[in-house]
This record gives sequence, structure tokens and C-alpha cells, in this order.
Amino acid sequence: LTLSFPMHEKWIEVLEGGGILSEEEFYQLCDEVEEQLLEEGNIQNVNAPVVICGDIHGQFHDLLELFKKGGSPKSYNYIFLGDYVDRGYTSIETWEYLLVMKALYK
Repeated sequence: LTLSFPMHEKWIEVLEGGGILSEEEFYQLCDEVEEQLLEEGNIQNVNAPVVICGDIHGQFHDLLELFKKGGSPKSYNYIFLGDYVDRGYTSIETWEYLLVMKALYK
């Protein structure tokens, strides 16, 4: 299920352009994703096609490369096994981008 909102598209442009979201935008995004997560169960059925990804450790450019090589989240489901952030210099960008993807592609 894909929902596209102009704000999400703006946030993607900001993040892909090397920026980060404002504090207000980040809280808005977190509130939206929190609502989704509270409605979901702890165990999810995932339909094929699916791309399973290991740890990304805050490597934002590697994350973008994963989406280039694995296919757009518009067309493919992704499972990330953890360690989204912690070592990379772009951990904030990585986390924000993943949250935007969650908001867009429920």
C-alpha cells in the first residue's frame, strides 16, 4: 500500500540532498510512524518480492545504494535486520530516511 504526501516527498529531497529534517518535521514524522507501529502487530507477514538487508550502521549512502540495487520500496518489500545507526557519520539521515520510507510504504 503506497500513500504519497507532498511533505514526504520534500523530506526525501532534503535527505537525498545532504540535509536533515528540522526538529519540528522530525517530531511530525515520528508521530506519524508511531501511530503506524502501534497499529501493527509484533509479527508481520511480508509478501514477495522482499529484499533482506543486514546491518547498515548509519551508512546513508549505502542505504541509498541498497534501494538502487534492490529495487524501489515502491515495488519491493524490505526487511532490515537491525543496527540501523551507531557507527556512521550519517546516522541521523539514515534513521530519518527509514522513517520516511515507513510512513510512505506502510
